[in-house]
Amino acid sequence: MKIVIIGIGLIGGSFARDLQRAYPEAALLGMDQDPGHLDQALSLGLVRGVATPGDLREADMVLVCIPVGSLARELPGILSQVGEETLVFDAGSTKSLICQAVAGHPARRNFLACHPIAGTEFTGPQAAVEGLFNGKTNIICEVELTAFRIQERALEVFQKLGMRIRYMNPEAHDRHIAYVSHLSHISSFMLGKTVIEKERNERDIFDLAGSGFESTVRLAKSSPAMWTPIFEQNRENVMETLDEYIANLQGFRTLLEQGDFQGVFEAMEQTNRIKDILRGIPTPKN
Repeated sequence: MKIVIIGIGLIGGSFARDLQRAYPEAALLGMDQDPGHLDQALSLGLVRGVATPGDLREADMVLVCIPVGSLARELPGILSQVGEETLVFDAGSTKSLICQAVAGHPARRNFLACHPIAGTEFTGPQAAVEGLFNGKTNIICEVELTAFRIQERALEVFQKLGMRIRYMNPEAHDRHIAYVSHLSHISSFMLGKTVIEKERNERDIFDLAGSGFESTVRLAKSSPAMWTPIFEQNRENVMETLDEYIANLQGFRTLLEQGDFQGVFEAMEQTNRIKDILRGIPTPKN
């Protein structure tokens, strides 16, 4: 089996680690526009060699793990180079524009639009984590446009990696992911920005920041180069979620301004049920 991973960063590198474990005999090759990433991937043993365009046609599987801004632009060209039986899937966290970019492509049947809900705030090949996808949800969009035999091969791969599968249309995916992922990154970035601007003394931040602050701003360590195109592609949904988030912040501020601490308590108590939701436990209805 020949596997080509395009983009050897956190996600591509983590796939590389898990695929080597699942398919130890596979020839796993990498492509990346950053030569330094390729050198690191080789030295870390994430890939066994550097792929050429010719390898795409011979590959059994091609994973495209590049930022969504490049993905929508490059994916049609990648599909034009693969073989008739090659499985191609992506890991982009937006789906509408990416699916539109390959609509009607002669090799559309080879492509499976995916979004594994996994990652960390770190970037680059050195950030690759073995087992990153185990137990994580992988959202698949427009599965009906992928050849059935290629779907089957992809599902076998995802099963070997321990992923759960959820099917959505691209528009629903982008709408939901704006709330549960994109908004949390904006919130983290802006909280970090607020603190940095107010607390000019970095030592004060270091000394006074507790685990709550650290966990809340963790996502602010994420790459702006990766997240700016995500916000651009999902702009309308992100603005809608921001409007609702800002309204909740303003409502909370009003409660404080009015001295309505019973209202403050009730607002937080109502939100406490997120604990049960995240544990997968149904919340009893009153």
